[in-house]
Amino acid sequence: MQKTIQFLVLSLLISSFGFSQSGKVFDQLSHTSEILKQERNFAIYLPPDYDTSQRNYPVLYLLHGAGDDQTGWVQFGEVLKITDKAIKDGNATSMIIVMPDAYTTRLGYFNDVRGDWNYEDYFFKELIPYVESKYRIKSKKEYRAIAGLSMGGGGSFMYALHHPELFASACPLSAYIGPKSIDEMKRFTKRYNNFEVNDADAKTYFPQHNALSLIENMTKEQIESVRWYIDCGDDDFLYEGNSLVHLALRKKEVKHEFRIRDGGHSWSYWRESLPEVLKFVSQGFHR
Repeated sequence: MQKTIQFLVLSLLISSFGFSQSGKVFDQLSHTSEILKQERNFAIYLPPDYDTSQRNYPVLYLLHGAGDDQTGWVQFGEVLKITDKAIKDGNATSMIIVMPDAYTTRLGYFNDVRGDWNYEDYFFKELIPYVESKYRIKSKKEYRAIAGLSMGGGGSFMYALHHPELFASACPLSAYIGPKSIDEMKRFTKRYNNFEVNDADAKTYFPQHNALSLIENMTKEQIESVRWYIDCGDDDFLYEGNSLVHLALRKKEVKHEFRIRDGGHSWSYWRESLPEVLKFVSQGFHR
């Protein structure tokens, strides 16, 4: 009887010690990209039990916004503290979170219209295979999710709509949904990238990089094969675009979650979004 009690006490101590452990974040990792012809940075969150288990984990790709890099969600988004708490409280499953850098050299998550900077190709053909072979990640659709804020929210929309076969869930936050028209795209490219896009290239590129166009041209079944959680503040300057996406999904009768909360385009808003994102993607992982 005494040995049984000692064993139970020891088990409780080990269990509580395990729960008190923190996950780990590494925000200065890199690997070589042949597509982009340079070293590319990324950050990663590893859950508290990563070092003490042999299991493989689901993965969330978490994209930063314009002006930040792979450290944005670490420094300002407090991904370590928020994810540790969500896991400890039972609101999220243990997962790996990968945070790529889409700021170095050129800004953005997509292939350049000129074809000389193919970041989206890099993401799918090099980054995903690299991290999912280096870390113990379950590399199947049902265990892979994507989320991001602002520019990264746009990346979340486009990546999941371009490749619905690869993601179980997508969570765009305060997302830039793409240019409203071909003319706006041409003006944007001239202003920020300092070159002119001809009409033929613009006509081809635009519908593949605008969430509304993609939704219109895809089937309900294709879109609905991804679980959607869309969140934008009522004072956010991107509120209109997110609302239009919500209406487009409603029109197609696509199941999705749409949240409008009090707030603007700020880290205080996104820090409050992250626990709900972790809960939502975890529910998808557990299907």
